[in-house]
Amino acid sequence: MRVLIPAVTAGAGHLQAAAAIEEAWRASRPADTVERVDVLDFVPPLYRKLYSEGYVKVVERAPELYALLFKKTDNPALLTKLSRLRRSFARRSSPKFVKHLREVRPDAIVCTHFMPPEIIGAVQARTPGFDPFVASVITDFEAHALWMEPSVKLYCVAAGETKGRLVARGVAADSVVVTGIPVAAKFSQAPDRRAVRKQLGLRDDAPVLLVLGGGFGMGPVAEILGELDKLAQPVQSVVVAGRNEKLRRELAARAHKHPAHVLGFATNMHELMAVADLIITKPGGLTTSEALAMGRPLFILNPIPGQEAANSDFLLGHGAAAKANRIEDLPFRLEQLIGSCELAKMARAAKALGRPGAAQAVCDEVARRSVSTLQGVRMRMTR
Repeated sequence: MRVLIPAVTAGAGHLQAAAAIEEAWRASRPADTVERVDVLDFVPPLYRKLYSEGYVKVVERAPELYALLFKKTDNPALLTKLSRLRRSFARRSSPKFVKHLREVRPDAIVCTHFMPPEIIGAVQARTPGFDPFVASVITDFEAHALWMEPSVKLYCVAAGETKGRLVARGVAADSVVVTGIPVAAKFSQAPDRRAVRKQLGLRDDAPVLLVLGGGFGMGPVAEILGELDKLAQPVQSVVVAGRNEKLRRELAARAHKHPAHVLGFATNMHELMAVADLIITKPGGLTTSEALAMGRPLFILNPIPGQEAANSDFLLGHGAAAKANRIEDLPFRLEQLIGSCELAKMARAAKALGRPGAAQAVCDEVARRSVSTLQGVRMRMTR
């Protein structure tokens, strides 16, 4: 079987989900041909820059505008009317990816962003015999209308609530399966917390707060670290600045009341999460799913209006997270939480929600359904 896994650089989560699916597919079906691509590698440099960097800049500098766009476009009826225009634009903006699809002719395509299905739908409409099994893996706990595309035969979603939303909007129930959001296999392991703490130079007698700025180092990471210094009880923090090297240098140069270990882009996130007593972060779909897979509770600050706000609501509703609306409230809330029965309860709720095997579940479901579809096509061709 030929399998294509297209993602899009719009935040790091879509790429991480695609990598997790590739890892699981290669491990479970080594005879298959698997290719993972970034659709933006097939478009002109200016378009790539506008798409990938534009998202980050709008979210960071004009969150209210992003919230408005998110809300206005979350309209299935409107997007259905515009489907021909959307497909046409998607196809014309990425002719090299269209060519790649026609050359590779994959049997199954597993998408971790809503852009690829639009292009695939356009190619299907204009290419006789091109009919791969298309699956969409929704990487947040809420399904925005942009994910709904007629070319998609299967939706793999984070939770029962996500499925309920799609079904309420007209997607057939048997076309939606709850798998969880795919995370790397290492998040299904349980590292030796004491050994990891020793390796990282962390004390055994103080709680560890893991502060995450995401792959792009977004959010008020510096302000959070300043607020942590106001805590009366002893704590230690591990701060991940992502690819924001300027932020990493700035934080590393500061003096801190409590020990702070400042890192750049981290490849051992599973170990950092394993030793954390609490993770302070923005609730992106992938970060959230990794934390839940490790059974780690979250503290949410400043979620992006739209998908992160929805993720926040999901976590709070299931008791796996706490939230502060103002950063200055952080010290008081943490003093209440750290070492409390409530924090232990949040950790148990996080563990119950976690789906460390989500990537394998996606692969199993897509393989089963696509093989069945291929067999049906072959039987019809032999009649």
